[in-house]
Amino acid sequence: MSTTKRLLSGTAASWAGIGVTLLTQIALVPIFLTYWDLKVYGIWIAIQALLNALNTLDRGYTDFLEYEFLKLGIPNKHQISYLLWSGIAVVLIISVIETVLLFGASFYFNIGVLLKDGDIESPRLLYETRWSLMIQWIVWIMANINGLLSRSLSAFGYFPRMGWWNVLLSIVNSMVSVGIVMAGGGLLDANIGILIASSLFLLIQFIDIKKLLTKVGITADRYSIKEGFNCYITSFGLSARYFLENFRQQGIRLIILPFLGVKGLTTFSTTRTVANVSQQGLLTITHPLLPELMRFLQERDQDKMEASFGTVWLVLLCILSPGVVILQIIAPYFFAIWTKGQIEFSNPLFATLSIGVLFFALAQPAMAVIVGNNQLKKQIILSVISALIVIVVMAITIPYLGLLGAGIALLIAEIVAAFGFISFASTWLPRSGLVWPVKVFRIALLSVLITFAGILIMVYMPMLKWESFALTISALLWNAIRYYRNMPYIATEKINSLVKRFTVITKTA
Repeated sequence: MSTTKRLLSGTAASWAGIGVTLLTQIALVPIFLTYWDLKVYGIWIAIQALLNALNTLDRGYTDFLEYEFLKLGIPNKHQISYLLWSGIAVVLIISVIETVLLFGASFYFNIGVLLKDGDIESPRLLYETRWSLMIQWIVWIMANINGLLSRSLSAFGYFPRMGWWNVLLSIVNSMVSVGIVMAGGGLLDANIGILIASSLFLLIQFIDIKKLLTKVGITADRYSIKEGFNCYITSFGLSARYFLENFRQQGIRLIILPFLGVKGLTTFSTTRTVANVSQQGLLTITHPLLPELMRFLQERDQDKMEASFGTVWLVLLCILSPGVVILQIIAPYFFAIWTKGQIEFSNPLFATLSIGVLFFALAQPAMAVIVGNNQLKKQIILSVISALIVIVVMAITIPYLGLLGAGIALLIAEIVAAFGFISFASTWLPRSGLVWPVKVFRIALLSVLITFAGILIMVYMPMLKWESFALTISALLWNAIRYYRNMPYIATEKINSLVKRFTVITKTA
């Protein structure tokens, strides 16, 4: 499969994953609440949230090893094999320890405190909650082991295939849980159903992974528990970054609540959900691109590296920037319908959060370079600085600006993190015989600045909204054409090829 086809397949899998997540979070909620009372559904959600927090160290370790696999690349498959099975050995040991600790915490302490639900009075519900938590944890362990095995295959071009497996697993678990709930099953019944379905599905996936590992020459002939634990300890840096980013994304609610109350927090969280849709869409491009980019970095291929960067920035120029401008027009109407007019829409807050997404997009190629090469110290430094900025700026601005102060704090933190990653990447690349593409980066940055200025005029000078809208879209179109003309030849050829194929398919249809 060619690079373009892998990227398209991986992107499609990512979009499908987002679709399943949205379906689970939005469409299935009424079904659960029809058959379960609010307390049981709340526990169901709380268990998932708790597991997401508990597995942070495991996720950090798995991601760290994946980046190591990508750094090594196909020529070093024996080292990939050594790291993989060393990692599997450590994951099995750590999983046993974590399971024992979680079992003790679940059955010998007040599990309601862990779930932030206070005391669970019903003995039956308490029993189901404890075992549901353990079952979900066992499912996570099995999925994590398969996940680590599949991560090693990303270096060999199988990222899209593994992505589709994950989409299918999400669909299976959603269908099983909904079916059991509609049949009258309770909390424990739903989790037992998920355990059975996941076990069968993950076994089939494991068989497929094992065949692919054999095909690419990854064998379990040597491993080192010591080496595995060395990597595990090193990965704490990545896990620490996840904790800090989680605080920046979710922990700010603890700061908003004392100042603005539940109503302000609800407005902020709901507004941010709309703004984050474009960010999620961007990640569907960047995640599948990472394995390809790491291969180009390893081969020190400047043209292909720039083409990879160009793909992300092309999305920024042609889709995200004009899309964010258009959203400023339609978001207030959509928001009123979505929230049934019960939550007030804040144009300045939404604009601020939207601009933050653009700076996040601008920094994605640089983040891929630093994150993909496991430059942990640099990641931690930027995460700490960003978290401190959010805390300090929010404390200063919220008493005077309200929710807008929270948006400004996040925007400043996003800008600092973006240019921090860009600075680190532009310094790191020459050490590998590569150069940061300054010219096209400046054009991409200009689109962000054009959008920034246009949105500010639309929000704070509403009498000029339509004039600003037209001028901003025109300027973005001019800059996108300018960007296309400065892209590497290999990138423009790929784009032209895709356009021709699409045209042929359209005419045939």
